[in-house]
Parts: sequence; C-alpha cells; structure tokens
Amino acid sequence: MTDLTTTYLGLTLRTPIVASAGPLTRDVDMIRRLVDSGTSAIVLPSLFEEEILLEERLLVEQVEVGTNQFAEALDYFPGSLFAEYEHPVDRYLGHLAAVRDAVDVPVIASINATSTGAWTRYARLLADAGADAIELNLYHVAANPTRSGRDVEDGDTALVLQITSSVGIPVAVKISPHYSSLAHTALSFADAGAAGLVCFNRFYQPDLDVDTREVIPCIDLSSPWELRLPLRWIAILRPLLPEISLAATTGISTGRDVAKALLVGADVAMMTSALLRHGPEHVALVERELRTWAAEHEYDSVDQLRGSVSHATTEDPAAFERANYMHILQSYETPRMERP
Repeated sequence: MTDLTTTYLGLTLRTPIVASAGPLTRDVDMIRRLVDSGTSAIVLPSLFEEEILLEERLLVEQVEVGTNQFAEALDYFPGSLFAEYEHPVDRYLGHLAAVRDAVDVPVIASINATSTGAWTRYARLLADAGADAIELNLYHVAANPTRSGRDVEDGDTALVLQITSSVGIPVAVKISPHYSSLAHTALSFADAGAAGLVCFNRFYQPDLDVDTREVIPCIDLSSPWELRLPLRWIAILRPLLPEISLAATTGISTGRDVAKALLVGADVAMMTSALLRHGPEHVALVERELRTWAAEHEYDSVDQLRGSVSHATTEDPAAFERANYMHILQSYETPRMERP
C-alpha cells in the first residue's frame, strides 16, 4: 500500500487531503465527519477584521440609543445586552478550542485583516489559543491608482514579516495569482518567514441586477478546470522554493486531482467545493482513488511522486512555458462548418 504520509508546515499528516476554509469547517459536527472520513488537517474559516469592527460598531450604536434625546438614557447601562454579547474574536477562539477538543488532526486558524496592528494582534491570540498553524488570507483588490504594483507587493511582504516574527507557529500565506511578478513575490514571502504558500485565493465576482441596479453577491463552487492555474504555478515554484510547503486549492475534486497536485510539487491538496457538493464523506472516496492511482503507477510514497512533473526537469522554465503556450494554440482544431 502506498504511504500517503506528507509534511505540511512542519506538521506530519496521514494523507495530503486537507479540508480548506469554508462553511463545513465552521461547524464542529461537520468537522468530526470530515476527520472520520479521512481528512488529515482542518483549516478554519477566516476571522475577518471587518466583521469584528461591524459588530463593535453595532454594539456601540445600541448602547447609545436615546442618549441624544433623553437625559435619563445617560445613566442607563444595558446589562442584559452586554451579558448576551459575545465578541467575534471570543467566538472564534471558542470555536478553535471546541475543534481542538473534538478531533486529533492539526487545526489551522485563518485570519483576514486590513490594518497592520490587527494582523499581529489576532495572530497572537490564535497562536496562544492552540492553533497548530496560521493561514494568512491576503484578499484585497489592488484598485488604488496611487499605489504601484511594487507598493502592493512590498506592503504584503511587510505584513508577512510582521506576522511570522510575532508568533511561534508556522504561517502559510494564501496568495492571489494576480501579482505582477508572482515568482518574485513568492520568494519575498519565503524570505519574510512564510512556512508555506496556498495557491490560490479565489476571487468571487459579484453580478449586477439590471432591473434593480443592485450588486448581487455570487458564490460559484469551483470547477475542475480551475485547478490548471495552481498546477502551473506550483510546478514553477517548487524548484524555486524547495524548503517551503505548497498547497494546491481550487478545483480539487477527485483522487486524480490530488495526484496532479502532488506530481507538480504540492505537499497537500485542499478541498471545499467538492465537499459541499458531495458531503464530508467524499474525502474517503478521494483517498481511495488516490491510493488506486498511486498503486497502478507504482508509486510507493508521496515523497516519491511529489514534484516528479515540474519545472525542475527543465533548464529554462520560461522557454518551457512559451513552447507549451504555442503547442496549446496549435492543437486546436477548427470545427467544420457547413455552408448554408
């Protein structure tokens, strides 16, 4: 039987199959089902700074209701309101503690903040609460015309350095594929202390209702074809970052998808959409498919197959990409069209 043991962020995992941040990892019972089905690590949903600020602002508004109209309200202290209120950070820390008590696999906390101080403060709280690692979710759209690409990349690198130097647990950075020089930025994150990179953050595109002229939030589950982008870049990054953990996410649905990720150099493959479609028990099927594929191709371990198909086998990755680009274009066959 193929040994599927792998190492991610210095953590030893039974298999490379990881449940990424999503609705299922928000629920302790679902997490138990995921682990019972073979999930080797859990990434909790992100703790968003905006969510914290919003709840704090709403609380202040409730406390100050009537203070500008009734003098008596100045002496009113809504004790029942405070008794029932739970701060978002406390709620997140409580969930982290409950998950750690419920399962015996590594639990990775996730944060998504916008201000420098918030990143550090939240990361320390999560580390102190027992998270095995932290995933930094760098989700922002570079729409400020006064900031250059270098400004954006330097700012993100500074954030990574600040977090990695303030906590004593491994830190992975969930990155976007849209940096102007992705390979250079990835190397910068590694130099700043990142123990791993998650490829890639998936940007959700809102829609527009032309009748009401309202922006409509849209969440489309990922499709298998979306795995191509992470595969391409992990193949490029693996030889450049031999000591860094790499995680493939987006489009992972089957055991063969996991095999693809490992072949190009990933240490783990993360799933959310497939689990939402098929349920937590889908993990067991993915593992069986991976084992079957590995046995058929005579791989004895993950270490043996990891990175066996990557840019480490070519002296000029840029030339390889150029040749592949031309090959793809030339492979298209124009369909025959009948004359009307």
